[in-house]
Amino acid sequence: MKKIELLAPAGNLEKLKFAYMYGADACYIGGRDFSLRANAKNFSIEEMEEAVNFAHNLGKKVYVTVNIAFHNKNEDKLLDYLKELERIKVDALIISDVLVIDLINKHKLNLKMHISTQSSTLNVETVKFWKSLGVERVVLARELSREEIKEIIDSTGMEVECFIHGAMCSSYSGRCVLSNYLTNRDANRGGCAQICRWEFPLYDSNLNIIESDTKFTASSKDLMMIDYIKDMIEVGVSSLKVEGRMRSNYYVATVINTYRSMIDDYYNSALNEEKIKHYKKVLERVANREAVPQFYNKLPSVDEQYYLGRNEVSNQDFLGIVEDYNEETKMVTITERNYFKTGDAVEVFGPNIETFSFIMPDIYNEENEKVNIGRHPEEILKFKLDKKVYKGDMIRIKID
Repeated sequence: MKKIELLAPAGNLEKLKFAYMYGADACYIGGRDFSLRANAKNFSIEEMEEAVNFAHNLGKKVYVTVNIAFHNKNEDKLLDYLKELERIKVDALIISDVLVIDLINKHKLNLKMHISTQSSTLNVETVKFWKSLGVERVVLARELSREEIKEIIDSTGMEVECFIHGAMCSSYSGRCVLSNYLTNRDANRGGCAQICRWEFPLYDSNLNIIESDTKFTASSKDLMMIDYIKDMIEVGVSSLKVEGRMRSNYYVATVINTYRSMIDDYYNSALNEEKIKHYKKVLERVANREAVPQFYNKLPSVDEQYYLGRNEVSNQDFLGIVEDYNEETKMVTITERNYFKTGDAVEVFGPNIETFSFIMPDIYNEENEKVNIGRHPEEILKFKLDKKVYKGDMIRIKID
């Protein structure tokens, strides 16, 4: 059985390296042209080449998004850009416009093609059409049920990729024009202002504003498929995709590490309800928005949406990142991220260790002065720990 791929977002080179470190099999990135998520830092050609070389040395893959809706003025530089991506040997392009497919086929470019979720592929015949053009994989629309996904796989033999975690679009992905009209930022060209998350006043039948602390939004809750990963593997999905090129290193590390652990548990016949419950708890704490399976198990209802108010309690679980561990002195050096103090129950997780918890001992600053409180983000702090940890491991509030 071919092991399912875990695909991570990477908004820059640092995030890409964290994603691989924490268990991603592949990353998807955007260039500074022709890519959605225009507000992410994104990659220059030189950075993409570095990313590809870094990934290939690890036996991992890089996919590049070329998935905006193209206008006439965009065509001039596109072919040269595609040739550059061919030269640096990216593993595939994520495409939404047939124009890109036509150029790749017409000029016989050695570039594999994946269809973006922006194309809103929802049925068997459309997948067959993409396959006829030489496409290798389709990133299915998020609005499909389990039965529809299975029918597409069984009827086409096509590789399919499905989102398992992250933000949802209130429209079919990317097809919303609220951002265009209200802010002049084009959602289909990387500039979505997320109007669906704005709060709007409510009006009565006479068009008078209702005085209320509760405002209306049209926003979906986030997606989280932790309860259905086993099922998705057995249905035949080829790749599990996490959304979030603009998310933090901690978010990417936590989400990828959690799904990596779950996937490995499945293939090692070690996955059980207790572990799934724990993984779900970790994921529920890594971001502030509520998350649900959305369309996979049933049609979404009011319970899958934010209409009248939200419950998003911010947390500061992420305490710091390990910079060094001295095996002789047993001293850990970290860069602090959020407030913590001596006596707090904390835990360490990372790609080379099994997550473990401990009570925070005495804390020292860079001058080896005892401070016992970390209160300044980016401050270098030290403490003693008998268990070995590694550079890049992360410390957070104890989850359980």
